[in-house]
Amino acid sequence: MPIRRLPPEAVNRIAAGEVIERPAAAVKELVENALDAGAKRVAIRVERGGLGLISIEDDGGGISRDELPLAVERHATSKLAAGAGGDVDLLNIHTMGFRGEALPSIGAVARLSITSKARGAGDAWAIDVEGGQLHPVKPAAWAALTEGGTRVEVRDLFFATPARLKFMKSERAEMMAISDVVKRLAMARPDVAFSLEHDNRTSLRLAAESDPENEGRRARLSAILGADFAPNCISLDQTRDTVRLSGFAGLPTFHRGTREHQHLFVNGRPVKDKLIVGAVRAAYQDLLARDRHPVAALFIDLPPDEVDVNVHPAKTEVRFRDAALVRGLIVGGLSHALASAGHRASTTTAQSALGAARAYETPQPFLRPAAQAWAAAEERLAGDFMRPSGRVEEGGPSFGEAIAPADLEAAIQSAPAPDAEDARFFPLGAARAQIHETYIVAQTEDGIVIVDQHAAHERLVYERMKQMLANGGVRRQGLLIPEVVELDPSEAEAIAARAEELAQLGLVVEAFGPGAILVRETPALLGHVDAAGMLKDLADDIAELGDAHALKERLEEVCSSMACRGSVRAGRRLTADEMNSLLRQMEATPFSGQCNHGRPTYVELKLADIEKLFGRR
Repeated sequence: MPIRRLPPEAVNRIAAGEVIERPAAAVKELVENALDAGAKRVAIRVERGGLGLISIEDDGGGISRDELPLAVERHATSKLAAGAGGDVDLLNIHTMGFRGEALPSIGAVARLSITSKARGAGDAWAIDVEGGQLHPVKPAAWAALTEGGTRVEVRDLFFATPARLKFMKSERAEMMAISDVVKRLAMARPDVAFSLEHDNRTSLRLAAESDPENEGRRARLSAILGADFAPNCISLDQTRDTVRLSGFAGLPTFHRGTREHQHLFVNGRPVKDKLIVGAVRAAYQDLLARDRHPVAALFIDLPPDEVDVNVHPAKTEVRFRDAALVRGLIVGGLSHALASAGHRASTTTAQSALGAARAYETPQPFLRPAAQAWAAAEERLAGDFMRPSGRVEEGGPSFGEAIAPADLEAAIQSAPAPDAEDARFFPLGAARAQIHETYIVAQTEDGIVIVDQHAAHERLVYERMKQMLANGGVRRQGLLIPEVVELDPSEAEAIAARAEELAQLGLVVEAFGPGAILVRETPALLGHVDAAGMLKDLADDIAELGDAHALKERLEEVCSSMACRGSVRAGRRLTADEMNSLLRQMEATPFSGQCNHGRPTYVELKLADIEKLFGRR
């Protein structure tokens, strides 16, 4: 069969399949065009999940009459400037779009109408494209335009490629994808006002923020990620070489069941990259349960020539020139910010506790004489009303004796308890009672704190163990017969190249010919080790994340287990000094707001909220 050129219509429809695979992709491309045009207001209107209508209206610079035909021509763009020799620098991109494919791709598979008024021009003009067929430019009446702007309407998406319609999901699913795209773009640009309507119902309305770098960004993120995000996040601002990391990350006790609430923006562009998955996992690895995920919005700013955004037609993937530096910055920045949070825990924990609290009402199946009612009330108050099973004692075993392993005897130093009245002004207050020999009740200046003694002590012991490991290194045990592990040659080479780093973690290896690694020593904490399985896991980590994450995780899991066994148990009575010592240690220890499994160690209830429960406010 002879080679022949495909007709332009077929070429455009094939290319459209890469760029516009669903309505959300069309919305993304059109909103990005509006942002590149300098818009400060973007209004999106959608019908039937985007398959019936997509309308994007902005107040940007607009398109002149002469440029409207060029706007719908493939690979025609105003966003890439040619150099002296006519070459275009694809590694120096400052705009969201640059490929010149979106409008012609949409016009090839839908009914596209563009109405625009260039800033400073007197009249508005329009152009229509229907299934790839271009119509002449015509005058347009648009009273809404005063300075300039553009309205793009896409009707009957994929009518020219009906086979594609069979692969669309429900209208609700397509609308959710559109909403997700708009929210990501809105998070990246808090200085722009956004609105989104679906079938004449407003689903999103965001005003422009005056301070897009700091509080304005926090307010925009809170409006999208939920009102609980602002009081339960910590700010980041770290710079390494020419790369800057900023944004906000949730406290460890403020988490979700999926990674969908983790967002990465590179030079203002929302991207999905496995880099953030591995980096965030590493930063939160011993602060959350394995099936929980933190909430984060991270912004990476770096010179355009340090990142390649021309990786995929959809522009949702990027490639960093120095990925290890970016990953290290994310891990280090998050770890530093989390450590600065100290013992702080999320407010959602207290809100859940207050939500579960209810005024106690006595069921009255029938009327009884007043005397019997009073007697019943007295009996109930004496027997059924929140009676603590433990009490504050002055004697008993010392706090340090609660640690079981011999080499952890110094893990918690019992601080002398301050005066009870003075202790109220500490963040976690002064211990007043022990409830059910499990929970410590402390009084603060403006409320009460309830502490899970086992969970809190577990975190303190664990942090002490990590410090001991960092200071003294990981103890190693030599194998009587060194084990040879066969790997893929590239994996073996990667393992051997990191032999020094692995030795610091207690694993001593060396190259043993092509495709083989000799294991001489393993971490003593791990006991009997499946060397082959461990090296394969390490090879996968190094290939994917550039770090020996699996070994660190195993060591930390063992430390966590030892800390759990060595912590003060629920059911053990503590003295007043022991309880206050625990509170003071929590205040001085990073990450003490959650245990090693990600559960909160304490709940703080403000006096004002408690008073509302009793109708005092």
